[in-house]
Amino acid sequence: MAEVLLFHHAQGLTPGVIEFADELRAAGHTVETPDLYDGNTMTELAAGIAYAQQVGFDTIGERGSIVAESLPQEIVYAGISLGVMAAQELAQNRDGARGAIFISGCFPPSEFGTEWPSGVPAQVHMMEQDEWVLEGDLDAARQLADSTADADLFLYPGDRHLFIDNSTPDYDESAATLLKQRVLAFLDGLG
Repeated sequence: MAEVLLFHHAQGLTPGVIEFADELRAAGHTVETPDLYDGNTMTELAAGIAYAQQVGFDTIGERGSIVAESLPQEIVYAGISLGVMAAQELAQNRDGARGAIFISGCFPPSEFGTEWPSGVPAQVHMMEQDEWVLEGDLDAARQLADSTADADLFLYPGDRHLFIDNSTPDYDESAATLLKQRVLAFLDGLG
């Protein structure tokens, strides 16, 4: 079973993020869900982004790195939207990553100063018409998937951003169910 470090999206550690983590736990995986917002959650994405800007994206990334330091190196880094920033930086720059899962976000590997590490498998999940990912994340995900045989890009029909989080209006049960199946198969395949 895999150990996963899951970073929440811009609305914070919502009940939907916790439920997603609990579903992975129920399948036998260990999942850490750090709260990078000090207990703050937002009901609107715009408010969450404003909060992240106020705190500082670098500060949020540093909080993620501090959490990772207390965990074994051989873990899977996962992030949802804003959480992809910390997950991808750690997957690329912290030795021993077993894998990476990016949901509703992706950065070009060059953003974190290195190429994608050889032998580190990744999954990227996005809705194909999500306005947020169309602003560069989808291109970055395609670049990642095209540059390494270890990365898979899964596109889902629709335009919702936080489609995995059942506590947001963006939740899409059909896409979320398929995403969970793919993530569980990925984690199970890591041995």
